[in-house]
Amino acid sequence: MPTLVRIVTHPGGAHKDDLLACCVLAAVHGCPIERREPRPDELADPTVAIVDVGGSHDAALQNFDHHHFPREHPPTCALSLVLQALGLYADARTFCDWLEPAEWFDSRGPNQTAAWLGVPREAIAKLHSPIDATLLRRFAAAPVHRPGETVYDYMRLCGQDLLDHLRLVREDLAYVAGSVERWSVAVGATVIETVFLPRREPARDEPSAAVARYVRQQGLERVVGAMVYPDRRGPGYGLQRYEDDPRLDFSRVAAEPDVHFAHQGGFVCKTSATDPERLRALIRKAATG
Repeated sequence: MPTLVRIVTHPGGAHKDDLLACCVLAAVHGCPIERREPRPDELADPTVAIVDVGGSHDAALQNFDHHHFPREHPPTCALSLVLQALGLYADARTFCDWLEPAEWFDSRGPNQTAAWLGVPREAIAKLHSPIDATLLRRFAAAPVHRPGETVYDYMRLCGQDLLDHLRLVREDLAYVAGSVERWSVAVGATVIETVFLPRREPARDEPSAAVARYVRQQGLERVVGAMVYPDRRGPGYGLQRYEDDPRLDFSRVAAEPDVHFAHQGGFVCKTSATDPERLRALIRKAATG
């Protein structure tokens, strides 16, 4: 992307997609945001980003409007287009569960979004947050937002956190792929497919999240039942059921001498054990079948 001198988005009410698109662009470029209709010369200027207005989608010119797309176009919003231009859209769709509902809401409205989610229409309103409402209202209230102002700086933090999250996701996937092992743990007639991440340096800050992202990225959500990963607080390992697999209840191993924590909910335990065979034995003992 060329360096931006300003971001232009529509006046009037603000919505989550145009706000977040501006957040990401502000994090990358640090330039002012102006809430008004764009001029024709700005639509042709690649140093001016036009967000959610202008009737043009042209990433080379940094025009990010979706309102002229046909009705049958897949749900898309201004944030989608900005993430596509940055090469981050595929990761965001996979690892930001809120993105697809935001696309639906902005392009299809609350009724169709509720039907797509399989929830009553009133559930959409019940999920509204006063944090969202305040930021949207304050963003809409001023015609210009500049670095150093409270709303702008908070928006820039939101955009940077999203970019950092997507960078971390990619680093996690590379880290896990470099050493992960697949175990097939037999429990009677059942086999519990397990993903095991051996301990190595440098360690990840959130190894359980790193393994879960690997499972999702590999398309193994309906296959894997358990994850085993280095314990951040000790030399042993954490054992966790993936997506609450009902075949495992780790509270069943609470009395084992090498288990120092087992959640009463049964979804995770921590052990000082490091031998792979012992870890597999704990999975077998936690099996409910």
